[in-house]
Amino acid sequence: MIQVYNVCKAYRKDSAALQDLNLKVSRGEFAYITGPSGAGKSTLLKMLYAAEKPSRGQILINGQNVTRMGVRKIPHLRRNIGVIFQDFKLLNSRTVFENVAFPLEILGKKRFEVSKKVYQTLKLVGLEHKLQRYPLELSGGEQQRVAVARALVVDPLVLLADEPTGNLDPEATLEIVELFKIANARGSTVLLATHDRGMIQRFPRRIISLENGRIVEDRTP
Repeated sequence: MIQVYNVCKAYRKDSAALQDLNLKVSRGEFAYITGPSGAGKSTLLKMLYAAEKPSRGQILINGQNVTRMGVRKIPHLRRNIGVIFQDFKLLNSRTVFENVAFPLEILGKKRFEVSKKVYQTLKLVGLEHKLQRYPLELSGGEQQRVAVARALVVDPLVLLADEPTGNLDPEATLEIVELFKIANARGSTVLLATHDRGMIQRFPRRIISLENGRIVEDRTP
């Protein structure tokens, strides 16, 4: 599903964010990417959804070479990738329903299809009763659940999450991780970048540890 070959990323000549990275993640796998701040976690995820390009190396997702992909083909790639950020990145001027519907509207889905799918997905994350609320009317945990719903509504092949529980309390963190487990059970390959050791210990999965842009550990409990 995800194949990374000899990837390097340098923003400056004297500093590399990633160095000779090699990684394979199988279809349907759930893995943590962990490591200290500046280890390269976010850089790796950005390259997987083509927000950044490597300085050297190749990245394949579902057989597609992301590193050689033209600008016009990137939106097609992202139709199969759900991305969740620590700061939610919700549209505050749109309702919960409108935020979750946005990816489906981009795909050109019919209105009745959008309505049905959005309601089903909001019900999955426990927010169907708040579909007409605005993001700033919700708690942090609820906003993150909206962000998760927006990522899940397209039934992504790959789900990428960058420190999705970093600003949440333990109870909200538990709820979000349960949603990732549900997504994984439904077939999404999940890569979750986090420095939360407590969460990793509570929900053990494959751990890919980065340090100074290199993989220093890759183990499955």
